[in-house]
Amino acid sequence: MPDLAVTVVDIDDPGDPRVDDFRDLNSVDRRPDLPILPGGSPGKGLVIAEGVLVAERMVASRFTTHAFLGVDKRLRELAPTLTDASVSGVPFYRASAAVMAEIVGFHLNRGVLAVARRPVPLGVAEVIETARTVAVLEGVNDHENIGSIFRNAAGLGVDAVIFGGACADPLYRRSVRVSMGHALLVPFAHAANWPSDLDILREKDFRIISMTPDAAAIPLSEAVDAERVAFMVGAEGPGLSETAMRAGDVRARIPMARGTDSLNVATAAALAFYERAR
Repeated sequence: MPDLAVTVVDIDDPGDPRVDDFRDLNSVDRRPDLPILPGGSPGKGLVIAEGVLVAERMVASRFTTHAFLGVDKRLRELAPTLTDASVSGVPFYRASAAVMAEIVGFHLNRGVLAVARRPVPLGVAEVIETARTVAVLEGVNDHENIGSIFRNAAGLGVDAVIFGGACADPLYRRSVRVSMGHALLVPFAHAANWPSDLDILREKDFRIISMTPDAAAIPLSEAVDAERVAFMVGAEGPGLSETAMRAGDVRARIPMARGTDSLNVATAAALAFYERAR
């Protein structure tokens, strides 16, 4: 094993306070990734990466990893990443699978976790500055859909994700896991004023495409040829609000087979991203 930049610390007691940032990950009211706890009190708001690949992507991201927890096998698998100067002195808490399960509250098949604090949020103007293709989400409140959208965005050349009103937290543990860590790598921003912040995109010459199953909308393939494009997608079921729909420049649909009106939002977004890449 190469010389590691991290400091390996063996943990035998699941109650050791040094691993509190990894504790009770399934707890409804104590999870360390909650920015706000039930009842309104501040939470830790930490970002949790699960598994070797996602931990590697956290180290490569703008999120500063401040601790790892894992079994010895995963320490060895992560060793090439753990030589990086960015994790110099960061503790790797090494534990048995049984002790780790007591800490996190369940048996973790992936065998390793990394944790980071949330950086200063990026602004809409910042993340679109050099972008050619962006995704804009309204009301997407399912963490797995958000994670899938980030993974699709990374794989299909989307430069940034903008969150409009009523979306779930993209840094929730499940979103990060389903995204395979790409939620940490694809830049994203929250629109402070929705949907009026779409004007920021329009001022940068983005064509804002409102995705809809409406048969009156133009086919998606006819909408994607602008120099800069923003795909706007809405919640599973209701789709985009009429206010958001009107704020777009053009309404586009994915041609569907007879008897099917729409697709899952992450799938629809992926098709839009592919059509743009194609």
